Amino acid sequence: MLAQRILTAAVGIPVILAVTLFGGETLFTAVVAVVLAVAALEFFGATDPEPRVRVEGQAPERRRGLLTQRPVAWVGAAAAAVLVTAAGSGLDYLAGALAGSLAAIFLLLILHADPQTGLRDWSWALTGLIYVGFLGAHLVLIRDFREGEDWVLLALLATFATDTAAYFGGRAFGRTHITPRISPGKTLEGFIDGYIGGFAAVFLLEWLTHANMSTVDTLLLAALLPPVAMVGDLAESMIKRGGGVKDTSELVPGHGGFLDRLDSILFTAPLVYYFVLWVA
Repeated sequence: MLAQRILTAAVGIPVILAVTLFGGETLFTAVVAVVLAVAALEFFGATDPEPRVRVEGQAPERRRGLLTQRPVAWVGAAAAAVLVTAAGSGLDYLAGALAGSLAAIFLLLILHADPQTGLRDWSWALTGLIYVGFLGAHLVLIRDFREGEDWVLLALLATFATDTAAYFGGRAFGRTHITPRISPGKTLEGFIDGYIGGFAAVFLLEWLTHANMSTVDTLLLAALLPPVAMVGDLAESMIKRGGGVKDTSELVPGHGGFLDRLDSILFTAPLVYYFVLWVA
């Protein structure tokens, strides 16, 4: 598992750097749209409220396969990609695309769903669309800032540093479990190590990039980003626990699915966007 995580990072981080720094706005938006659409399918597969098909002689599968989703899940994943594309034109376009997507999903369910389950499925699709599509689309909003590439890298790499420090710190020193019912592996020691790692990463990345924050602004972002990242991680753990799954898929070796790798970023991307907009 550890070797897989290291290999995935060794391959994935250079790809992220290349797409962010050299890919241009169109390629960056397209990559984010595809990744978030897949992550949305992972969310819907792990949380589908409709009972899974049972195979005689086998335990029931709690997670739907990515390609065996119900139509409403496919529409929700497509809508997530639409939100990302709309975000390339600004926050107001993102908000408009979200409103239109919610109405379109409701219309689909009105025409085809069981009245007894239609509201349930609309709420489920709404949750996935906002959680994955709307929050994740803030990466594209960040990319549109002046020096946006540097802000994207700061958001991504500081979040990765927080997760990595928390993971290794928890493995090495973890004793005090803080959320045993949601994520038994999360410890206070891991939280502290993650906080220190993320705090230091924000300062290092501000120095390496053209983010150009004042010392006070850097201190504030460094103080806010690590706990927000770790809350994002716990939020997805709660989702998986409620869905009865360990990972949302096996697409990312050593990590699970795209959503398992993006969980913290879905929270830190909006943080960085509004921090830049309102503070820095």
